[in-house]
Amino acid sequence: MTSQAAIIEVDDGRENDSAIGDSDISSCTTSIASSVLNYVYENGRRYHSFREGQYLFPNDETEQDRLDMLHHIFRLMLGGELYKAPLPTSPRRILDYGTGTGIYAIDLADTFPSAEVIGIDLSPIQPQFVPPNCKFIVDDVEADWTYSEKFDYIHQRNMVGSISDWDELFQQAYKWTNPGGYIELQEFRVWFHSQNDSLPEASSINRWQRILLDGTKSLGMPINIIEELGDKLKAAGYTDLHEHVLRIPIGAWPKNKSLKEIGTFMQAHAIESVEPLTLALFTRHLGWTEMESRIFIKKVCDEFKDTKKQFYVHAHFIYAQKPTA
Repeated sequence: MTSQAAIIEVDDGRENDSAIGDSDISSCTTSIASSVLNYVYENGRRYHSFREGQYLFPNDETEQDRLDMLHHIFRLMLGGELYKAPLPTSPRRILDYGTGTGIYAIDLADTFPSAEVIGIDLSPIQPQFVPPNCKFIVDDVEADWTYSEKFDYIHQRNMVGSISDWDELFQQAYKWTNPGGYIELQEFRVWFHSQNDSLPEASSINRWQRILLDGTKSLGMPINIIEELGDKLKAAGYTDLHEHVLRIPIGAWPKNKSLKEIGTFMQAHAIESVEPLTLALFTRHLGWTEMESRIFIKKVCDEFKDTKKQFYVHAHFIYAQKPTA
């Protein structure tokens, strides 16, 4: 495992001392056109109808904007790249499960024009006009996989908190990976830290993440599980596993220009993530009212706006290979 564990050097410039303004939190990407299919609406947000309730997070245009911004953040973390696995120059078949808006699959299809790229998701929110080598399927990744051929590369991003049986998922992925092919996971460890001090018990972020972790655990889909997934990949049969862990700032407080840019986007993303991560879990399963949830959401968002606390989170990039023999 490689880790960027060193403390991030702080920019002590006075222009970064103030909290980020509400006008700066708007998403930085354009929305993708929604499907005309029926959806589930609650608490002012829209959710998938296929396998209703299985995925806790919304799929409306606001959420699509957030997911597209997250794609930009991951590319910044990867130095503009899309993956860490040592892929061949011409992979033949690629699977992106939990594809969301499909932006990652589309970028991969453009990168590998000779490859067939398939993206699957519970929500049909992907664009209609895509590269000719890219297609999208509405499907449940936890159902039986019934593809015609195996894949050279299988990709997962931002799926923690939405899978009930990781062992079964990785066993299926292993079965459908070509010998010598790779699987790659790109996920956050969903636990926030303050670099200049530990989060006190009274912290709204601290209380929120504890409720979030306990609530998703009680549903059998724990959101803070990335540290266990490497071992589960190896148990499924994958070998030559590599894990890279990065400390990612939340806010424009780092001195390093690249980290400052990532931190700026991450702060906007963190604030926009609180509502979609909270509403369905709290109101459907934990007994909160919508009003109680929204008051709490505002407190958490207000705390994320404070750059003086130097918040950060860890990002994990894990890839492993199916043996060639």
